[in-house]
Amino acid sequence: MDYRKKTVVASVAGLTLEGMDIMFISFAMTMIIAEFNIDLATGGLISSITNIGMLLGGIIFGVLADKYGRVKVFTYTIILFAIGTALTGVATSIEQVYVYRFIAGLGAGGEYGIGMALVAEAWPKNKQGRASSYVSVGAQYGVILAALLSALILPTLGWRALFFVGVLPVIFAFIVRKNLHESPEWLASQNNQSNKEKKGKLAQLFATPRVTMTTLTLILMATVQIAGYNGLMIWLPSMLQKSQGLSVSSSALWTISTAVGMIIGMLTFGRFMDRFGAKRAFGIFLLASACAVFLYSFATGAVAILMGGAIVGFFSNGMFAGYGALISSFYPVQIRSTATNTIFNFGRAIGGFSPIFVGYILQSYDMTVVMIYLAALYGISFMVMLTLKGSTEDLQKA
Repeated sequence: MDYRKKTVVASVAGLTLEGMDIMFISFAMTMIIAEFNIDLATGGLISSITNIGMLLGGIIFGVLADKYGRVKVFTYTIILFAIGTALTGVATSIEQVYVYRFIAGLGAGGEYGIGMALVAEAWPKNKQGRASSYVSVGAQYGVILAALLSALILPTLGWRALFFVGVLPVIFAFIVRKNLHESPEWLASQNNQSNKEKKGKLAQLFATPRVTMTTLTLILMATVQIAGYNGLMIWLPSMLQKSQGLSVSSSALWTISTAVGMIIGMLTFGRFMDRFGAKRAFGIFLLASACAVFLYSFATGAVAILMGGAIVGFFSNGMFAGYGALISSFYPVQIRSTATNTIFNFGRAIGGFSPIFVGYILQSYDMTVVMIYLAALYGISFMVMLTLKGSTEDLQKA
């Protein structure tokens, strides 16, 4: 296996384990709430605290990866979220769950951007989109893996045993450390004294007005990506049950259909981005997402709902595949991990509040208003995307 393929395999596996870790909470939430005798709001804080950990971990480990090496820090992030996940299984109070999920979040938040930086530095520019898409699909593999493990473990061994599986990524971390070397581009940057002086400085993301505008634009786009995904996947199944009279099993089928559409959309978007460029690819998918989400509010009948869900998933989450390559294209090697982790985890932290806002909308309005809200988000992202200008040269000069 050549170096390029090794970076993809390592990054896919890392994102798969991260996705699995995050989804464990979703599947185990009912049991955790029952054991600690807490209300839904208190249980919901688990995810919020995890997101805060991801944001902080993304910044810290992004800076460290730019300073001390991608592979070295990448393995530390995997070990950290493995430890946090395993410790969750021995928690004796909800406060301890919060602490351990924060630790897991620190590791998970650091892993994403480092893996994407490794891939961006290993693959040529005309193939970075598809390489990024291969990595992004890993999160969906993690969801599937978490679902399978939950089905096997929760009914017989309980929720604590599920989190003990979190120890396994430690083995993967040692395999990565042994078989994957630092990227040639990062190693070359070590010989440049000016790069060493600039390396790992968060302030570089706001070095000039133009760079600041680029950073804020990318944060907004990432926020819309996460907000749209969370709004669709968390609330839409229950909205369909209410508006269309679907059973729980039918809404589960919708989830599967939408997830399949998302995976195909990611793989398609990566190749589309390589062939037509990032701006054109994001522009088409953002406009298509806005239209698909809005029109979906008028879908009726089982076939239309399933096909519409797949189409919405194809466009709305297909774009997720391009963010690693997109962000990497605007920032030089000495700040690339910091930029990718900071930007995407800010989007993840802010976009994570979308389900709360959707909940408030549903209290006073109906599904159509929710879909208009989601469509508007994609429209806003399209407009700010048009302002993207510049490249790594802007930061090289800063």
